[in-house]
Amino acid sequence: MNRGPVIVTCAVTGSGDTASMHPGLPKSPKEIADACIEAGEAGAAIAHLHVREPESGDCSRNLDYYREVVARVRESSSDVILNVTCGMGGDCFYEIAEDPEDGTLTSVGKSTDLVGVDQRLAHIEELKPEICSLDCGSLNFGTGAYVSTLPMLREMAARITAAGVKPELECFEIGHVALATRLHEEGLLDDPPFYQFALGIPWGATADAASVQAMVPLVAPGANWAAFGISRNQMPMVAQSLLLGGHVRVGLEDNLYLEKGVLATNGELVTKALRLMGDLGAAPATTAEARAILGLRGTQ
Repeated sequence: MNRGPVIVTCAVTGSGDTASMHPGLPKSPKEIADACIEAGEAGAAIAHLHVREPESGDCSRNLDYYREVVARVRESSSDVILNVTCGMGGDCFYEIAEDPEDGTLTSVGKSTDLVGVDQRLAHIEELKPEICSLDCGSLNFGTGAYVSTLPMLREMAARITAAGVKPELECFEIGHVALATRLHEEGLLDDPPFYQFALGIPWGATADAASVQAMVPLVAPGANWAAFGISRNQMPMVAQSLLLGGHVRVGLEDNLYLEKGVLATNGELVTKALRLMGDLGAAPATTAEARAILGLRGTQ
């Protein structure tokens, strides 16, 4: 069991179609920055963020939004560690038309958002947060697919590391863990690598102890790892990850409810996780302790 210091990450908003489900979901840059600060004040060492269109709440890759969120947090008194996504730009949906004469397939839908490495990393290389997420492989994701190929991941890992940013190696199934470890073996990641097991997302690994137990043996020697579950599995996976030796993540990206029928805030989810950790005899990491554990810049 991991009795501490346990790194608590709060994923404050995500990119899913959840804005219509929760009137308090952070959407504007100010709201997202405030949510990061709120998570830190509640006891999370790390705030993981995406950006959204302020009015609609739709997912976004707008660099100006990222600039504003990061600036607001950095200009505040908060010491929370920022973990900025670079997972946007990999969405692929089967919205195509077939030419009846030659069988050529042409995209006709507007949901697909596939871009290259330069666009996926533009905000990371400019803003240089302490951590950014790196989704370590492709995956059938809901009704579509998330696409991130091995050549792309090699280039992204090298460029993120060169920027002085720690990649959080997001693994949605067991093969992603093996791929992330290969990136480390190839010298593309600094020690110690940091894995995040994202569990319960259709159609990836299930949110249970069996998935974690299959993934942990594949991480690189000396690595840090965390695991989280979505929806009703969020708090059970806090306990499972702790019991199996890992760090934890909560937040509105993964779960909207504090309990059945009661919508949550990010701060409330962090507080609930800390209470559960305390009941299990685990202590949360401070931001200074988290930086030291992960080997973030300035602590190496």
